[in-house]
Amino acid sequence: MIRAEYDSQADALSIDLAEADGWDDSLVVDDSACRVALSGGVPVNVELLAPTSNLHLLAEAARVLGIEQSRLEAAAGSALAAPDTVVSLTFSAPAGSSDPGH
Repeated sequence: MIRAEYDSQADALSIDLAEADGWDDSLVVDDSACRVALSGGVPVNVELLAPTSNLHLLAEAARVLGIEQSRLEAAAGSALAAPDTVVSLTFSAPAGSSDPGH
């Protein structure tokens, strides 16, 4: 499950990829607008500042994470459509796949 929230006052989007007690490192996707938080070396969150102007950076974040870009875009779109609330998305496996994560 992916959880996402758009904070309208901060103009920031947070997409949780996994539950984590905290973050201990990050990968920079874009110096000023997009970072991927890590916990124990595992990607757990994508932070995107000014998301309406920077949605294109989700493509690079997806590449870095090795996940489908459409999943990040769906999370972002849902969070932007319902600002200041947490949205949760569950994805099913594509037809013919036994892996729900891809």
